[in-house]
Amino acid sequence: MPSSFTRAQAPPATLDTVGLVDQRLGNAGTSGSAPILEDGDMDPWVLPQLKDTGQSWKELSVASRALQGFAGFLKACGLLGSLYLFICSLDILSSAFQLLGSKVAGDIFKDNAVLSNPVAGLVIGVLVTVLMQSSSTSSSIVVSMVASKLLTVRASVPVIMGVNVGTSITSTLVSMAQSGDRDEFRRAFGGSAVHGVFNWLTALILLPLESAVAPLERLSALALGAANLQPGGHAPDILKVLTRPLTRLIVQLDADVITGSGTGNATNSSLIKRWCGTEGQTVSSNCAAAAGGPCPERNSSAAEEQLPCRHLFEGTALADLAVGCILLAASLLVLCICLVLIVKLLNSALRGRVAQAVRTVINADFPFPFGWLSGYLAILVGAGLTFALQSSSVFTAAIVPLMGVRVISLERAYPLFLGSNIGTTTTALLAALASPSDMLISAVQVALIHFFFNLAGILLWYVVPVLRLPIPLAKRFGDLTARYRWVAVAYLLLSFLLLPLAAFGLSLAGSTVLAAVGGPLVVLVLLIILVAILQRHRSAWLPRRLRSWAWLPLWLRSLEPWDRLVSHCWPCKAGSPPQAAAKEAHCYENPEVLASQQL
Repeated sequence: MPSSFTRAQAPPATLDTVGLVDQRLGNAGTSGSAPILEDGDMDPWVLPQLKDTGQSWKELSVASRALQGFAGFLKACGLLGSLYLFICSLDILSSAFQLLGSKVAGDIFKDNAVLSNPVAGLVIGVLVTVLMQSSSTSSSIVVSMVASKLLTVRASVPVIMGVNVGTSITSTLVSMAQSGDRDEFRRAFGGSAVHGVFNWLTALILLPLESAVAPLERLSALALGAANLQPGGHAPDILKVLTRPLTRLIVQLDADVITGSGTGNATNSSLIKRWCGTEGQTVSSNCAAAAGGPCPERNSSAAEEQLPCRHLFEGTALADLAVGCILLAASLLVLCICLVLIVKLLNSALRGRVAQAVRTVINADFPFPFGWLSGYLAILVGAGLTFALQSSSVFTAAIVPLMGVRVISLERAYPLFLGSNIGTTTTALLAALASPSDMLISAVQVALIHFFFNLAGILLWYVVPVLRLPIPLAKRFGDLTARYRWVAVAYLLLSFLLLPLAAFGLSLAGSTVLAAVGGPLVVLVLLIILVAILQRHRSAWLPRRLRSWAWLPLWLRSLEPWDRLVSHCWPCKAGSPPQAAAKEAHCYENPEVLASQQL
């Protein structure tokens, strides 16, 4: 049938014809042909089949082949160099956050009365990991507190859950660098959101279960009793060996001061490391405890035996806060520049047959009937690569740009992220085995709790395909951020800062106040979710007034008023929705159309 005749017979514009997000989410889990949007574009979540429009390698002359080979070599060198600086900037970013927030994190950890509340323990784990940008450092503080009897194992479980949630902020920050292109930002932010949504859903399910029957604590104690612990294991330092020569020249931090901030053993000394060892005789304790400046020279050659650190901020008179701000600005600048270069180089290199070959290898499935094994193989690959890199943040931050340029699909990135969660726990387990004998049991049990938490999340949200809820939820977040880019900032602030801070503030007032305020809010959210599900699938079960949200004020059922407010405060075309989104928003504002739909 001709396309013109089809358009002539088309019904009037409704919510279905403008390609609503809700309609696309209904087919999110299918793997059939890519749906077509109203403007003729392909579904942004589907990897299209690419056609090679250039000349084949055999048709090129010798000079053209040499030129292309040299250009490919330069692109590869530029890509590797940008990736190296990107990883180093992540390390410096973590150091900057530790300088800015480690003292605050230590003060938060010291309040044992607050940590006894499971909800407070969860949000404290999130806040501390966000402030320090290092789940390993947060876990080491928890291990030190448990070993020092300042924190019980049961009270440490919610904190470990919060640490696992807080580590997903790194990939979200990395996705912000691709906000210049709407489609790339949609996929990149959706990829980062799937990691955060998985961690949040797992924590919200396991937190009340752990408070009731403590399955993670019991399972870790059982595994600990059955194991024959032999201290001395060490985690590999493959990535650190490559990045340390550059990062150590910029700044070095004293890990003992950071860990001691949570146990109450820290002094007022700076986190910036000043002395990196001794040569010959050991320097006296009075000299070693000095906060800054050279050791007194009255004791023969003791000052000459202490070796100062060689980095950019050695002996600086600036406070830790000032150094942290400088490093934060510099690392974010380098991070954004490297991400832009990586994306540009990937778009330039991955074209035609090369791009199709890379996508086919990464997103390939086993032949029927073993196709379901492909996801589990991706989990093993993610765990192995994270274990080799010894950094889940680096691995997840490297996956996000690849999703933005359509190299990795969201369905394949999801098991890779889950494997990354497992890989970082195995690294922590080996690091725990290297702990001193007095901290060995506590360190290993905390590492096992972390491992079983992520394993339970995989059993909940991956084993059964119907329950892979983080994928459609991440697609919804990606579609919203493509339409309203300020939603990404709102998600970042609400999920990792404002809501945890609000819960922490209520927990300071006591468990009764937290339950009185938080309980009704949780019940209200659950009721809204239940009504929305019934509107979609069983609208006849609902009263007529609840079959749509048309009776609500516009600012409660649409983001358009909020978008106009944001655009008024920050007049920028990048924040306005595209034309198709404006049509969707118009339908949301039309009560007649809205009342006829099941949202």
